[in-house]
Amino acid sequence: MPVWEIHWLNLRLGNGYAEPGTRLLIVCGVDRCTICPNIVVTQADGEMSESFSMPATGSENGSFRFLSDKKEEQTTSPSCSLSVSGVSYTVSERAGPWWDLPSYRKRWTRQILNEVSFHVSSGEILGILGNSGSGKTTLLDAIAGRIGHLGTLSGDVFINGQKIKQEQYQDCFSYVLQSDNLLSYLTVEETLTYTAQLALRRHSEEAIRKKVSAVMSELSLTHVGRSVIGGRVFPGISGGERRRVSIACQLLQDPKVILLDEPTTGLDSMTANQIVVLLAELARRDRIVIVTIHQPRSELFRVFSRIAVMSRGELVFCGQPGEMVDFFSQCGYECPEYCNPFDIYVDFTSVDTRSVEREAATFSRMHNITSSYQGSAIYQSMLGKMEQSLRVSNKAAIPFKSKESPSSLVKMGVLFRRTMRNLSRDRMGVLMRLSQNLIYGLFIAFFVVRLDSDVTKGAVQDRIGIIYQAVGASPYTGMLNAVALFTSLRAISDQESQDGLYSKWQMFLAYVFHILPFSIVSVFIFTSFLYWTVGMHPDTMRFLCFSAVVLVPHIIGEWLTVVLLGVVQNPNMINSGVALLNIAGILVGSGFLRSTQQMPEVFQWLSYLTFQKYSCELLIVTEFHELNFTCNAVFWTYLILRGVMGIWTRSEREFPPPSSHRRLCCGNPAPNPQARRPKGEVVEGVYRRYPPAGAKEHPLRNANQQNGEHLRRRMRHPLKSCLFSQRGEPGDRADESNPRT
Repeated sequence: MPVWEIHWLNLRLGNGYAEPGTRLLIVCGVDRCTICPNIVVTQADGEMSESFSMPATGSENGSFRFLSDKKEEQTTSPSCSLSVSGVSYTVSERAGPWWDLPSYRKRWTRQILNEVSFHVSSGEILGILGNSGSGKTTLLDAIAGRIGHLGTLSGDVFINGQKIKQEQYQDCFSYVLQSDNLLSYLTVEETLTYTAQLALRRHSEEAIRKKVSAVMSELSLTHVGRSVIGGRVFPGISGGERRRVSIACQLLQDPKVILLDEPTTGLDSMTANQIVVLLAELARRDRIVIVTIHQPRSELFRVFSRIAVMSRGELVFCGQPGEMVDFFSQCGYECPEYCNPFDIYVDFTSVDTRSVEREAATFSRMHNITSSYQGSAIYQSMLGKMEQSLRVSNKAAIPFKSKESPSSLVKMGVLFRRTMRNLSRDRMGVLMRLSQNLIYGLFIAFFVVRLDSDVTKGAVQDRIGIIYQAVGASPYTGMLNAVALFTSLRAISDQESQDGLYSKWQMFLAYVFHILPFSIVSVFIFTSFLYWTVGMHPDTMRFLCFSAVVLVPHIIGEWLTVVLLGVVQNPNMINSGVALLNIAGILVGSGFLRSTQQMPEVFQWLSYLTFQKYSCELLIVTEFHELNFTCNAVFWTYLILRGVMGIWTRSEREFPPPSSHRRLCCGNPAPNPQARRPKGEVVEGVYRRYPPAGAKEHPLRNANQQNGEHLRRRMRHPLKSCLFSQRGEPGDRADESNPRT
């Protein structure tokens, strides 16, 4: 019989390691397969130099047993055992909806898990069956220490007879969630490489590359190593391959216990079968694999080492597949011929809630089966194994995962490179991030076209409107970027932070450093186009100040959204909340809608907490300082006020003469010596004409003079800032000491 040499670095066998160069004798047997499929071996005695593949696809059609010519050892006892003892979980819920106050005030306690206990050893795969709502996922969360603080959890988890503490859960278990949280624009090899760099510190780049290559070979992912993961927008690898990538990310740390929440959900029957067979092979390599599964194929019945059935939070049965058939047959529930035993036994233990009568009958049946199991020899044997593992004097150490995490600075560098590479490959996303502010600037320029210096044509109003739009829209576009980009990163951050790879704040800083150059370029493109197109103050330093002031609200809006996304899971709620906060800041802090001094005192204090207040003040000072305006409608205003309305709002010396109406700035007008002296005087702020000698005053004119104060207060002319140079109301008493010419 030939002797073969394994040429694979650190090949893990069913009961140990095969180091490079170890000579192994391969003997065919009739037991289960203990070698992974498609292992390439080469003959060692020199008779053959070519390589070929040894298939091992079945669990009963022949396998290979490895015997070393150096020494021969056989492991008779499992290297690791997991015991779950009396795990219960209850939550307190409202009795009714929030709009029904009487029932909403009442609470009731719901039992999610009820005294669940089982024992599983290394080399075994445990399949947990049950209908929806039976507590399968909650049980895995409780075992992995990720149950949260919404309810009350009791019970203990033991590994090798030692109780697991709360801070040790993260280092003992690898948890593969139901959803595959992967970055869409990275390849399979890049995904595993970045994960290995976050988890393994003392490994060189070459060691990490070999580790990734070994895991990819173990899960048959070598052929898709350079393929992108893909997502909703563009295709990538298949669903089964995505699931294997998620499993591979957990295998990089060599865990002894792997928990998988419904890994076959969303996959076709053939792919789901391949995933379960792969997990069974992983379990036979000295690991414990616990899987929750929905509607498995009947061919997988013999693949599982142990099968557990749950219903209404209770463990109805847990034992070997052969024991399962005998147990249900003894209870009077035999599996019909040519039927899937998984479906039949799950139906027997489910509770039908379509009517009260059916619910009572099916619940009674489930309770009877549970009572029969707790009184059976299968249950007592399981309890005996648990007690035996607890009574062992020389208990084995807890098999922690490879915990060689790098420093925080190194992690931030890895996260920054991963985020940059993933988001930079999204060409449409990069284009939208750089152009969305520019597109908004096009709309503003389309409506404004070109700013005028004439206040009668909206010179002041248009400039204030542009400042208002720039300050208001800048944080909103930042919020849109965060909602579109950080939501997918948040799901990955939540999972990897629970796996102990890094902290959430490190992911936040990596994202912040990534968006800074994009934000600067995007805002600079927006301000460069808008500022010079509409004709704002033509000064380079003022333009740079304008760009910097617009950039700060943009970054604040995006950072605030990222922080809120880390707290609130619903992105639509964050979208609405940040938009309302931005609008409130504009209304309270900018002073555009109402002057800050005229607001209630509470809002005046709140305005100091808004960044919009300081942004608007800086932009207004930057734009209006030393900027001259023209008032080309002063002459016509002069005629209207003097000839038609017959009243004066100020003394004549403050009124511009007709000869100087073509060019006038907003400062004090120069006196015109050629102006004729009016035939009247200002009395209490109202101009009164002198009546002709001997003429009687008209009663209507007297009425107008008496109502002059009323008319004066109602008049609000838009050019009063241009017509009057002194501050105060239009009816202030004039200075009559100044002689008129």
